[in-house]
Order: sequence, then structure tokens, then C-alpha cells
Amino acid sequence: MTTATASRGTTARTTSPPTPSGGRTGLDWRIRFGVLALVWGFSFLFIKVGNEAFAPLYVALGRMAFGTAVLVAVLVWKRERLPRSGRTWAHLMVAAFFLNALPFSLFAYAELTISSTLAGICNATSPLWGMVLAVVAASDDRPTRQRVAGLGLGFVGVLMVLGAWEGFSGQDPAGTVMALVASLSYAVGWQYVRRNISGTGDSHLAMSGAQLLLGTAQLAVVAPLFAPAPDSFPVLPVLSVVALGALGTGVAFLLQYAMVAEVGPTTAMMVTYFIPVIATGAGVAILGEHLSWNTPVGALVVLVGAALTQSRPRGRSAA
Repeated sequence: MTTATASRGTTARTTSPPTPSGGRTGLDWRIRFGVLALVWGFSFLFIKVGNEAFAPLYVALGRMAFGTAVLVAVLVWKRERLPRSGRTWAHLMVAAFFLNALPFSLFAYAELTISSTLAGICNATSPLWGMVLAVVAASDDRPTRQRVAGLGLGFVGVLMVLGAWEGFSGQDPAGTVMALVASLSYAVGWQYVRRNISGTGDSHLAMSGAQLLLGTAQLAVVAPLFAPAPDSFPVLPVLSVVALGALGTGVAFLLQYAMVAEVGPTTAMMVTYFIPVIATGAGVAILGEHLSWNTPVGALVVLVGAALTQSRPRGRSAA
């Protein structure tokens, strides 16, 4: 969701890093898996609450700043250096835009007019967009019939969620499009990373820290130009933005970094399919968002389709 270390051909947010000390930590990976799903699922609720006090660009900027602070602190603690190659920084600048600055801003703007539930479900379409881009741009990743079927099924699920047979009544078209474009942006960023950022010799932590620094700088320039600066700092929205950044961007990456090293990207990427479920539960239970029958049914269809798009022929690695 946040970093340039997206797993090749999957929806996981990180690739498999070198396994430190056997890749195991004191906390069971299943617990970390659950925590990661909760943190990313609740991110859409945090965005909604943050929007109550701050302009969307400042919600995105706060998210980036607090997430960056976590990764930089870990880099300092581990005494790791940021990348030195100018070429690497140039590629990370592009990755930061497509994987962080643009989608974070779009999701924040989208949630001005759509529910956090719908935003979370739209986020689950990233593997579908990735499949489309694989067909167009990745000649070495040709789809199978099963993956094409998953693509079609996924977009049918999107239409179900939006209530297409009722003329999309009750859904804001602009907000929905922004959320879907945000998910597309993740897929574009992953394809860019896959093609341009590999074998640099830098650690995944250093690369991700540099990327978040660049994304923060991008939003720090743009936000004051296009959005009113905050004139008050209510406690709940501030805490939501802090949690969104420090937990949903910073700590979440560290959790998955260790989990991928221990159990591999295929298992770790499964967290993606829990995000819309948790986002829906949080939106309904805490924010009181309305939930009609077609939303969970359509979301399930989206997730099944997304899972099918990630299938690989036997004998071929998904990583």
C-alpha cells in the first residue's frame, strides 16, 4: 500500500527481503497478520475522521509525515543508510508519486463524498487493475484464462457494489472514480517498480524510507498551494491522522517486512483480502454507515475475482 517494494505479480505491499536471523521475530506471524489487516482496514475510517477537520491534501501529508518518521527512526536505530545513487532516487520519486502521494490524496478526497466502506472496497480492485496493466505492458506476464475470468468477475463485483442496475443511485460518481483511480495508481506504481527498481543493493527498509521521504516532500510542496492550511487541531482528527501515518503507513510496513521474510510473499499478500472486510465492519459499526445487501455480496465477488487474477500456472512462482 505504501512502498516501492511491491511483490512482483502480487498485491502484496513488499517484496521478500533478505531473511534476518532466520526471518523470525518474537511475535507469531499470525498475530502480526491480524494486526496488519486491522491497521490497513481501519485506515479508511481514519481518513474519514481526519477529513472532518483537515483538507484532504493535509490528511495525506500528515499520513506521509508520520509514516516517514517511523521508518526514519528505524533506519537510524539500525544504522542503515539511504540509497546513494541519483538514478535510484529519481525512480523512487516516481514510485512515491504513484504509490503514495497520488493514491493517498485521492482516497482522502474520495472520502469527502463516499463512505469509508466503499473506499475500502475500491482499494481491493488494485489486483484487477494490475491484471489490466499486465496485459498491456508486461509481455512476460501473460494472463491465463483463469486470470482473465477473475478480471471479468472482479469488475462485475464492482458494478454490484455500486448498484449499477439502479443507475448507481446513492453513490457519488466523482468520489467513486477517485477511489478507483487511487487503486489504479497503486497498480501503475507496482508495474513501474517492477521494471525500474531492482538489484540496487540497498535494503528494502532504506528504499522504502527514501520513497516515503520523497512522497512527503511532494505533498509538502503541493498541499499549501492547493488546500487551506489547518486553523485548528481537534483531538480526534489529529489522532486519526497520526494513527493513519504512524500505524497504517509506518508500522504496517515494518510488520509486513518481517512477515514476508518469515512466511513468504504469497502468504503475506493474503492480508489484502481482509482489508475491505475490516473497512466495512469499521464503517458500519463505528461511523454508522449504511450497508445494503449488494455491498458485501459485491465485495465478495471482487475479492474472488482479485484472487483469481493472482493465480499462476503450476511450477511458476508468484513472487
